[in-house]
Amino acid sequence: METIYLTLIGFALWTLGLGVFLTTYRSILVLIGKKKSNEFPAGIQHGTDFNWRLNRAHLNSLENLPLFLTVVFLTASFGKIDNFVNQAGLVILGARVLQSLTHLTSTSVWAVNIRFTFYMIQIVTYIVLLVRLV
Repeated sequence: METIYLTLIGFALWTLGLGVFLTTYRSILVLIGKKKSNEFPAGIQHGTDFNWRLNRAHLNSLENLPLFLTVVFLTASFGKIDNFVNQAGLVILGARVLQSLTHLTSTSVWAVNIRFTFYMIQIVTYIVLLVRLV
């Protein structure tokens, strides 16, 4: 199996894992009586800072998964999977994981700048892969 497919699977698993972590965290808060199940409004900051960072890290991954899927689908459809594409997949997955971990650890100026850098690495890599298709 091509590495790019494995990195897409990894990206999906990472996104799923963040979602499971988020729902587990929230479920524990409900089960121990610290929150009610309806106290997690969508799109509005709620709960602890960590809860909100975890929520945003999950949503960031979820928002970018279709972009990665599209790039992989088009690259495969055009028969353009090569070593460069496979390496690019590793860069994208690595940057996504590091972006999420940075998001979970801090909201300091340095952390936000580092997180943005990891995001831009993904965006630039997507652009390079798409430009290679034309």
